[in-house]
Amino acid sequence: MAPTVVRDGEFTFVVHPHELPFEPPHVHVEFGDDEVRIDLDTRSFMEEPPAGKRRKLLQSFRRHYWEIRA
Repeated sequence: MAPTVVRDGEFTFVVHPHELPFEPPHVHVEFGDDEVRIDLDTRSFMEEPPAGKRRKLLQSFRRHYWEIRA
């Protein structure tokens, strides 16, 4: 089971402890039936978020970056 790191409104930030070794460090963001990953080093999306969610996702990620990173 993957631990939830942060909950912020509709977004749940989750870190999976056993990821593939060649992937960069990242966090999964779950919301509704969707999920995207954000690279912790570049702070960019690893796949394109659904239309209309990009800004809110980035604002939430930036607000909790250090907590997620820890």
